[in-house]
Amino acid sequence: MQGVLVLEDGRVFPGVGFGAEGIETGELVFNTSMTGYQEILTDPSYYKQIVTMTVSHVGNTGVNLEDIESERVWVSGFIVRSLSPVVSNWREQGTLDEYLKSRGVIGLSEVATRALVRHIRTKGVMRAAIAHGEAANDTAALLEIARNSMDMSGANLVDEVSCSEAYNWAERTDPQWYQNHLDQSEGPLIVAYDYGIKRNILRLFTDRGLRVTVVPAHTSAEDVLAMQPAGIFLSNGPGDPAAVTYAIDNVRQLLGKTPVFGICLGHQILGLALGGKTEKMRFGHRGGNQPVKNLLTGVIEISSHNHGFAVTADSDLNGAEITHINLNDHTVEGLRHTDLGAFSVQYHPEASPGPHDSLYLFDEFVERTKEEAAKKV
Repeated sequence: MQGVLVLEDGRVFPGVGFGAEGIETGELVFNTSMTGYQEILTDPSYYKQIVTMTVSHVGNTGVNLEDIESERVWVSGFIVRSLSPVVSNWREQGTLDEYLKSRGVIGLSEVATRALVRHIRTKGVMRAAIAHGEAANDTAALLEIARNSMDMSGANLVDEVSCSEAYNWAERTDPQWYQNHLDQSEGPLIVAYDYGIKRNILRLFTDRGLRVTVVPAHTSAEDVLAMQPAGIFLSNGPGDPAAVTYAIDNVRQLLGKTPVFGICLGHQILGLALGGKTEKMRFGHRGGNQPVKNLLTGVIEISSHNHGFAVTADSDLNGAEITHINLNDHTVEGLRHTDLGAFSVQYHPEASPGPHDSLYLFDEFVERTKEEAAKKV
């Protein structure tokens, strides 16, 4: 059945629709990962975005209920060059087409994704409308819809993806994937702010024996400290970090009172709380093959990314040092403030895109929480 993608600058990319029918809008982005489309679909950081995969063939492993990163699909639309007609995997529980259809998400295949990605790399990410079904025939109307849709700059999307009430997390990873990091002891309590948190982050904390309580993004610093945590985690999430002003204020009040660790949006919010600035990137980093240099050790990590904003390198971070940089464009990838006991990374160490290069960050946070817990005994 007919499908189409219409960009706000007037470019039209026809295709074959799959998944749900209808019209949806979002910021058009691309992801260079070779695998992991199910984790991408269910990552809350992709809320209000239409994701294009650069890999040619997608869907051959189907879907399952084990690799999801949250309770729902968050992308506004999903674009591929070729949707595999064959599904073959020992864990598959359905096809990608069925999965998106049952969750009301539009897919588009047979799209010239190479031309589409080249266009975005040249012009930058932009708003778009995706349509499947009869609505795909009226590209003029879709262009108007795209141009009137939400701009990601200035958008606070955390409110729409965060949990509504606190909960405890106990699930661990499958030991066949992370068998060297299991700790059966009952360790310190940490509080994780849910700005759009991914489940595998939580699993890697519980693997290491931490007790985890997840709280809504709006939870005050006072309420968090009343729980007497040995550490605080700032999660990933969607939208413009500078728009989440309450989170920045809360983190500013928490700094220096207990160890703080942030990932992705949490890293950006930490940077803003320290007095730095953030900026919108031209087309962002999204994929599983980004080279990041650890400036403290000189080691290069192959890392997974999903971000369209970044901490500005020359902003005043009030004593924090830059610990990691992206070797492709020198984007700030890590921060550390020794005196305040806070550190963060822009990339996703929990994603483990093949190698487990960055799991040491979880180990470091665990050690800090144990030291903090020992002070309170």
